[in-house]
Amino acid sequence: MATYNAISPEKLARLIGTPKAPVIIDVRDRDDFAESPFLLPASLKKAHDDVADWAPSFKGRWVVVVCQKGRKLSEGVAAFLRIAGAEAEVLEGGFESWRELGLPLLPLEKIPERKTNGATLWVTRARPKIDRIACPWLIRRFVDPDAAFLFVSAAEVEAVAERFGATPFDVEGVFWSHRGELCSFDIMVEEFGLVFPALAHLARIVRGADTDRPDLEPQAAGLLAISLGLSRMYSDDLEQLEQGMLIYDALYRWARDATDEKHDWVVHGPRK
Repeated sequence: MATYNAISPEKLARLIGTPKAPVIIDVRDRDDFAESPFLLPASLKKAHDDVADWAPSFKGRWVVVVCQKGRKLSEGVAAFLRIAGAEAEVLEGGFESWRELGLPLLPLEKIPERKTNGATLWVTRARPKIDRIACPWLIRRFVDPDAAFLFVSAAEVEAVAERFGATPFDVEGVFWSHRGELCSFDIMVEEFGLVFPALAHLARIVRGADTDRPDLEPQAAGLLAISLGLSRMYSDDLEQLEQGMLIYDALYRWARDATDEKHDWVVHGPRK
């Protein structure tokens, strides 16, 4: 029976990928995690036994706690979080329930190592257009909400990656980049196991816009136009990224909820 402060896997799955998604914290014990080294999308891994130390950092935030079955570890950690001022819930049925429903799981081996501040660090070419805005959006919404991005000259991406321990993407010769007809966004969706139908639809739009194939999806030409316009509005790449996040938030929600909705102009004359 669900507790009063629990959220269902189905509801949490609909929140993931949106700006209003809660912080998701996985507190499974070492053995359970070793048996299944996967994480819910956009979740953090924390140890339950030192929750009193890290709980205050989530003060004022909405948190969903995940353990193996949604019982003692989740309940205890959520209680500590509420003491610290967080709005904390547990995932009904825990990790097992999520997995049994076939909902997406991130393979831990594919997630770059987090830096000392707890966030992943990525690097790519400066002056982004499509893939280099779409990929950071995907990472922040589905992999690591706190991810940081370095935009540097194309010739220095790999050297910066090596010197600063960043993960390079959307440059030739690295893991997170184009493969055949697929763009970097496609590769991230596939490698991270993000089998959300709306993301598959969005990936085709991004691919069409990024690889000059507007025939793939009707929206690809529009995304290209918006992306090129955005790149000319902002000289600061990080500012452009922050503004671009809204575009992909809107496209994702459209792909998830509104593809069948039509709109036309109807004349509303004066009432007789």
